[in-house]
Amino acid sequence: MHRSAISPTRPLPLFFATLSENPPLRIPIPPASPLHARWHPPLCASASFGCRDDGRSLAAAGLLRRSALSGFATAGYGGCCLSDETVRGVAAKDVDVATLGNLCVDIVLNVPALPPPSKEERKAYMEELSASPPDKRYWEAGGNCNTAIAVARLGLNCTAIGHVGNEIYGKFLMDVLHDEGIRMVGMIEDANVDNSSSSYETLLCWVLVDPLQRHGFCSLADFRNEPALSWMNKLTAEVKLAITRSKILFCNGYGFDELSPNLITSALDYSVEVGTSIFFDPGPRGKSLSKGTPEEQRALRKFLQMSDVLLLTSDEAESLTGIKNPILAGQELLKQGALMKWVVIKMGARGSIIITGSSISCAPAFKVDVVDTVGCGDSFVAAIAFGFIHNIPLVNTLALANAVGAATAMGCGAGRNVAKLDQAIELMKASNLNEDDKFWNLILGEKLDSCEISILSGMVINGKSSAQVNRVPLRTVVSELLPELEPAQLKSSVTL
Repeated sequence: MHRSAISPTRPLPLFFATLSENPPLRIPIPPASPLHARWHPPLCASASFGCRDDGRSLAAAGLLRRSALSGFATAGYGGCCLSDETVRGVAAKDVDVATLGNLCVDIVLNVPALPPPSKEERKAYMEELSASPPDKRYWEAGGNCNTAIAVARLGLNCTAIGHVGNEIYGKFLMDVLHDEGIRMVGMIEDANVDNSSSSYETLLCWVLVDPLQRHGFCSLADFRNEPALSWMNKLTAEVKLAITRSKILFCNGYGFDELSPNLITSALDYSVEVGTSIFFDPGPRGKSLSKGTPEEQRALRKFLQMSDVLLLTSDEAESLTGIKNPILAGQELLKQGALMKWVVIKMGARGSIIITGSSISCAPAFKVDVVDTVGCGDSFVAAIAFGFIHNIPLVNTLALANAVGAATAMGCGAGRNVAKLDQAIELMKASNLNEDDKFWNLILGEKLDSCEISILSGMVINGKSSAQVNRVPLRTVVSELLPELEPAQLKSSVTL
């Protein structure tokens, strides 16, 4: 994954941890119901779901047209020069997740020491590393490729929107995406552009690992004064078509290292227009974006207002709100989001939380022997998307996401090494949760308004839970998830 600075980390002894094939979605228009401009799954019958109704989301804008031929809703193209016939042809949102930008090749190397902190020294270090291509056995797909691969391995249809060059690294990435069943949509505006320019090369990120297994992430893009792909200034018709066909557009903060804020917000606006749900994970870049250029600050505010699902760590939630308690911070962010349904808080070895307008769902992490934490958060996103699309109860969604993240942590590196579904299922069946009642009681003990609270538990529970907290047995969650995961398992076995 492309990072904007060196960020050494020591892997945690524990970590936390998605899935089924989804048929194309067609949206029937009820004769007497208002049209909703945003796609969203139907409300779940589970009491723990409790997400906000999406009726506020531009329903009166008339952005969905009725096709006289099919009787299904069709997304408007807002200025794209495609005919009505072409638009009707993509009425079905037949892609589950599209990722925006952040496609790179990770070069994973063991080094005696991480690069020096000085910017000038680090730049010289990077130039020395880049002077000659390292052996191909050290290459791996990185950035949003991690999320795309995790999405595909969970049986979802995925499209990667971004740019790769025509050199050896770009061809490597294209081969990886093809082998994983991921469609690539390029962002080049002009087919006659000079691809030999360094500005059009595939982005590289050096993932450096010292003898203590600490990581340093560095790229020559870190030393540019503008986004690496700043020459892109508009969404092509093909990119618009890919967004229109997708149920979810996933963006992360590292996208700002490559694409201009204006281009990213164009994708955000277009997603809202055509009814594609937005997932946003600001990552460590969230803090720098909040203090960045006026364009970056405006883009960040727009994401916080317009995203359907916001994913961030507890530290990132605190930096955006000034609130230490992750649940209270999530509730504050939820209030700021005009269209936000879920705020997802990732807490590493502690577990994870989903906060909605009326519920709080918590899941402790799974205990595993950690080898490498790179790619765990990217895999986690894929499972959250699966739960969102398939309308799975929130505690079940978190259990799956924690298991996928934990299974990825048990391997070395990301890319093609992210977790496979059967690994996540085995972790859930083992029921080895890192339960810490003292921690959960602490963060749940503060004033949390009148919310339904559910928490995953490894214990078999007889009778009712307490009036305030509903404890959901992991055994029950696994029995409910397995039928949902069966299509993905069958798809995986056919692929193998």
